[in-house]
Amino acid sequence: MYEQLGMFLEYKHRLAALMGPAKAQEVVSNAVILITCGGNDFVNNYFLTPVAPRREQYTLPDFCGYVMSEYKKHLLALYGLGARRIVVTGTGPLGCIPAELAFYGSMNGECADEPQEAAKMFNPKLFDLVDELNRDIGEDVFISANAFSLKMDMIEKPEQYGFKTSKVACCGQGMYNGLGMCTEMSNLCSNRDEYVFWDPYHPTEKALRIMVKKLMDASTDHIRPMNLSTMMAVDAVAGADRAIN
Repeated sequence: MYEQLGMFLEYKHRLAALMGPAKAQEVVSNAVILITCGGNDFVNNYFLTPVAPRREQYTLPDFCGYVMSEYKKHLLALYGLGARRIVVTGTGPLGCIPAELAFYGSMNGECADEPQEAAKMFNPKLFDLVDELNRDIGEDVFISANAFSLKMDMIEKPEQYGFKTSKVACCGQGMYNGLGMCTEMSNLCSNRDEYVFWDPYHPTEKALRIMVKKLMDASTDHIRPMNLSTMMAVDAVAGADRAIN
C-alpha cells in the first residue's frame, strides 16, 4: 500500500506539471477515492498456511489491531495529500470466497469459520476508526462502506440477484474452482453473469455493479455517514455555492 500511495503522489505531481499546483489540488480534492484493505492481509498473509509467520506472531485480535493501525496511517496520508472524499471499505465475507471454501475443504458450501471471524472482528473496528478520523478532522472526509453486509446478501441469496451460484467460481480449478488462479488451463463457465465470483477471490462484473448500486442508495446500515448519492448531492451544492461566491 505504501507503493500505491507513492503512485498517488506521483500522479498528483504529474497533474501539477500539466495544469499547475492549484488546479491539480482542486482535481484531487474533488475526486472520490475508493480504498479497501484487510482482505489480502488475512487471506494471503495471516491465514495463508496453518503455521503462517503472522499467526505465530499475533493473536487474531492483535493482528486486527496491527492492520488497523497501518490502515490509519494510509488514510491520514491520503488526507495529507489533499484527498477530501475517501470511501473506505473493509473486508467482505472472507470465509465464503471459493478460495477459502477449497482451502478449508468445505463439504457443503458453508463458509469457513476462521476467515469469517476475522472479517466480523475487523470491520467494526474499521467503522469506529472512520468515525474517529472524521471527528478529529471536523468534517465527513471518510465514508465507510460495509463490504461484508453488501456481499453477504448476494452469497446467501444468489437467486434473488439473478445468479446461479455463489459458491463456485466461474474460472478456476479444484473444489469450487477455488484453487490457484484463473489461467488458460482453468475450468471456465459459459456465462459469467450466472456467478457471484469470477475467480477464487474476486466478484464478477455483474456482482460488482450490484454492490456499487447499493453503495449509491444504501441506508446507513451499509454505508455511513451517508451513501454516495447523498455525498454527490452535498458536494454539488457546495460546488455551486463556491462558484457563486
